[in-house]
Amino acid sequence: MDHDPVAPAASRIRSILVIDDHPLYSDALSMALRHVFDDSTIRSATSLGEGLAQLGPGFSPDLVMLDLKLPDVTGISGFLRLRERIPDVPVLVISALTSVEVVHALMDAGAAGFIPKDAETHELKIALIEIRSGRRYLPPAYRAAGRGAGAGARLPSVQEVGQRIAELTPQQARIMKLICAGKPNKQIAHELSLAEATVKAHITALLRRLGVQNRTQAAVLVESANLDIGTGLGDADARAFLSQ
Repeated sequence: MDHDPVAPAASRIRSILVIDDHPLYSDALSMALRHVFDDSTIRSATSLGEGLAQLGPGFSPDLVMLDLKLPDVTGISGFLRLRERIPDVPVLVISALTSVEVVHALMDAGAAGFIPKDAETHELKIALIEIRSGRRYLPPAYRAAGRGAGAGARLPSVQEVGQRIAELTPQQARIMKLICAGKPNKQIAHELSLAEATVKAHITALLRRLGVQNRTQAAVLVESANLDIGTGLGDADARAFLSQ
């Protein structure tokens, strides 16, 4: 599971907003929520506009459950609009739009988690418990799948990642830290006073050493391993990539 500290503590999740246009699913979702947050106030909305209209001095949710396919918006743009309005509130996306690219884009944009609409109830409860504990949740299939070529390849285990992280050179560790902070190559080069070509070469080498195909896989693995690697890349930095 993901372990990024983006959600509030359990005692603070007292109000929840469910944005979904299917009444039966919304009701079932509310029941699952009450099993985890038994003393919470749950409101519902059938469109993004209706959900946004509920936000204000009289109602500030501690958690939002969002469907990506709504009458007035479809896709990640709805999440981005909600995130802009309430940047500090965790949003768990539950959607039938389940492509790896969409899911990773959501996580990159700061979602507290993602659950496919056809997920079993127990997986939803696991996600809610993770978020209640201040962590993020992504189903194993999405954690193991990066973008693009090699997405289906086996990724290293947590133990392997820890061993490989320990073998990074100090410069590679500094670059990994900035990758996890969401910095592009140009900015990494500027901050480390390196040529951009040198940064690219270092990234290629560290990805090879970690046994991953791309930056997303590297950051997800470091975060999933819950590592404080002792080479200048602390826990908070390792998790920052997924909270941008």
